[in-house]
Amino acid sequence: MSAADRFADGLYGLGWSTVKKLPEPVAVRLGRTIADAAWKRRGKGVRRLEANYARVVPGASPERLAELSRAGMRSYLRYWMESFRLPAWSAERVKTGFEPKGLHHLTEGLDSGRGVVLALPHLANWDLAGAWVTTKLETPFTTVAERLKPESLYDRFVAYREGLGMEVLPHSGGAAFGTLARRLRDGGLVCLVADRDLSASGVEVDFFGERARMPAGPALLAQQTGALLLPVTLWYDDSPVMKGRVHAPVEVPASGTRAEKTSVMTQALADAFATGIAAHPEDWHMLQRLWLADLDPAKGPS
Repeated sequence: MSAADRFADGLYGLGWSTVKKLPEPVAVRLGRTIADAAWKRRGKGVRRLEANYARVVPGASPERLAELSRAGMRSYLRYWMESFRLPAWSAERVKTGFEPKGLHHLTEGLDSGRGVVLALPHLANWDLAGAWVTTKLETPFTTVAERLKPESLYDRFVAYREGLGMEVLPHSGGAAFGTLARRLRDGGLVCLVADRDLSASGVEVDFFGERARMPAGPALLAQQTGALLLPVTLWYDDSPVMKGRVHAPVEVPASGTRAEKTSVMTQALADAFATGIAAHPEDWHMLQRLWLADLDPAKGPS
């Protein structure tokens, strides 16, 4: 393991072991302090966040983009502070920490026994939403995690999410899709963060007026298993309670090839994501390149 990898693993380990012991107001202040310090340094991630917000809020002045990126970093660090503390939250704290609208789409889908795919963008705290599902709804689900370096850091994330009641599969390798399909055919729940394609072989969509690429998995799973496909968007307000919306189902088109159906369904997901991101851009934690115009074709997403 390289020195940089050891540092990253140690830093995250310190967060999970130390931050979760802090009183909540102290953790909130710490997160805001770290966010403001990172924003002032204007590193690569902050600059990319601002460039992404420029697509989401066209015509925004440099001053407005700076305000957004500062708010975005604060939202991003709120996600991390909550995630570090989430394993120490009581079941009641988890149950009262999230208020979703449109929940009937999910509960009715699960009750039907056909299986449900929830697809989310990188908005607010998707881990908290997942913990709420396993705790409040008492419904386990399966998800996929990007393989991180070092391996020990990936193992920390898997253990953390499994501790919240999730079944976690590695993103790399073809076995994940088959396992997800089996869970859905058994009437289970699958949750996927789906606004950024990690394979460089996803589906091209129109996203805020430009071409981007998003993963085909959610649409393909719905087609192959008959599962309900539901977009979900999340956001923070001024309260300690995260808000969210389960959107209406994305239907499988009645005609067309599999590729054509996948394209239509993935565009529908992108449109739902865009409504949530446009309403709460500061809660979209996209510190990486997303649009095709920004990607190096030789390297793919980074």
